[in-house]
Amino acid sequence: MTKTYWILILSAAICCAPVHGQPPPTPGITGIAHVAYRVSDIDKEVNFLGKLGFEEAFASTSGAKTMEVFVKVNDSQFIEVYPQTDPKQPLGWMHVCYESDALDALDSAYAANGLNPAKVAKGSAGNLIFSLKDPDGRVTEFTQYMPGSRHMLDKGQHLGENRISEDLLGFDLPVADLAASKQFYTKLGFDVEDEGGSLHLTAPQAPELRVVLHTATPHSQPQMLLPVPDARKAADQLHRMGLKVSRQNKLVFVNDPDGNSFVLLETGSAEGMARAGH
Repeated sequence: MTKTYWILILSAAICCAPVHGQPPPTPGITGIAHVAYRVSDIDKEVNFLGKLGFEEAFASTSGAKTMEVFVKVNDSQFIEVYPQTDPKQPLGWMHVCYESDALDALDSAYAANGLNPAKVAKGSAGNLIFSLKDPDGRVTEFTQYMPGSRHMLDKGQHLGENRISEDLLGFDLPVADLAASKQFYTKLGFDVEDEGGSLHLTAPQAPELRVVLHTATPHSQPQMLLPVPDARKAADQLHRMGLKVSRQNKLVFVNDPDGNSFVLLETGSAEGMARAGH
């Protein structure tokens, strides 16, 4: 990615702060609930995320086998880690799951828009969930946290004191067809801004959320976006944890054991953003 590209991302992250005092419309997306990855070694991945300060909240098992690990970013955002159980399964990004506080209404709205969502069901962790496919055939999930679910019972716990970031800002996702993606995400209720070569998405009920779509190339991959107050301190913290990082002014890049990219963005001041890339 070019420096100009990341300056745009940083600017969006700071300038579009939530507006308080107005009740949000419903139904809609209120944030990212989780991002899921399939990995070659689940223990190594959980250890890597632990070096970022993110703690395992709970896991799903089948006998002696771990089928899924839920790693906590904050009380409403998680990174889900799945093991590769078949060599034919691709490693890396699996799906994103968005949160809503009116899931049944959201499901009905998407059905009316011709998106063909699955029916709302209760997931194994105790939350409501449904899914649909994006234009690239990837699963996109939507959930509503429910009282008594494993996520809600973990509130206030497993919030690592040394978390590199306390929020999952969003992600950058390569797509095959920008026009098809623009139509799809507009139907999902996102505000879509065409930057010429990339699409920048925000959600009316979650104005702090950032999703960036760009045309896929042979070597492009999704990137997780995490805000940090100080890029230099974040890079130093990860160095001390034995991780290989690359810092470019207000941006820090670090890869997990499978090469998945995590981008830390300094979003603490407009002055810092103005210097980014110079």
